[in-house]
Amino acid sequence: MKRIALALFSTFAIAASAHAVEYSQVQADQSRIAFGYQQMGVSMDGAFRKFSSQLRFDPAAPQAASATIEVELASIDTGSDEGDEEAARKTWFNTKDFPTARFESTGVKALGGNKYEVAGKLTIKGTTRDVVVPATFAEQGKAGVFEGSLTIKRGDFSVGEGAWKAFDVVANDVVIKFRITAAAK
Repeated sequence: MKRIALALFSTFAIAASAHAVEYSQVQADQSRIAFGYQQMGVSMDGAFRKFSSQLRFDPAAPQAASATIEVELASIDTGSDEGDEEAARKTWFNTKDFPTARFESTGVKALGGNKYEVAGKLTIKGTTRDVVVPATFAEQGKAGVFEGSLTIKRGDFSVGEGAWKAFDVVANDVVIKFRITAAAK
């Protein structure tokens, strides 16, 4: 009887591991990091053209997931060359001294219904803050798609200094939106 139970357990363990899928091959051409904010009461949008990411996610074991995303701040696309140049200056991102922003996960909590909370550390301009990012996950063919958004306060990261430190022209809230597509390993 023990042999039968052991054989059944082994069969189930092999079958379960055969179905385990880890999404780790980020497809940059199908991924996007964008942002939105208010300037003089008008909604503005932009994106970052260059970023790198390392990802490990198994839907069967989300607590073991990890993610690191580094955004090249000089790759900002505000919709105009003038806006891109302004954002790179010392008063905004100071890309000369701080070329990247970084998010590194510290934990993932499954909420049910393909919804998750990803806790982590966000670093912009040398300042690191703990954040919790609400995200969703969906399998699409052989890829997994992670989407979500996070509202940060630009003042918490000294984005907008000097005359731009006030929030009367450019609002303090910035919504970071992402879509990361990763192939299964």
